[in-house]
Amino acid sequence: MRIHLTSVFVDDQETALRFYTDVLGFVKKHDVPLGADRWLTVVSPEDPEGTELLLEPSGHPAVGPYRAALVEDGIPAASFAVDDVRAEYERLRALGVRFAQEPVEMGTVTTAVLDDTCGNLVQMVHSK
Repeated sequence: MRIHLTSVFVDDQETALRFYTDVLGFVKKHDVPLGADRWLTVVSPEDPEGTELLLEPSGHPAVGPYRAALVEDGIPAASFAVDDVRAEYERLRALGVRFAQEPVEMGTVTTAVLDDTCGNLVQMVHSK
């Protein structure tokens, strides 16, 4: 068994697509119209056949309270591996990305947490 697809709830799919591709560097995999919404996924350019991230519309009534509680408690909705958290932090800050947590080293792991502009906190992580 392996993870094929995971998702984050987003306020606006087009805004999310721009952020996740233009800023974070993912690439669009699927973009299928589904009425007012889309089946919209992105993948890592390093693994285009790998795990897909669905940019899921946040219209369900349970999403608002769920995401608000996660953000209030500082809990990321997703975690992405990077080669160098500090370098990625500096690159993203230069692009105007807001961080809820600057890079922190915890033993062999370094993390930082950013605001994805779509209602979520996202963690970047590197393990030595």
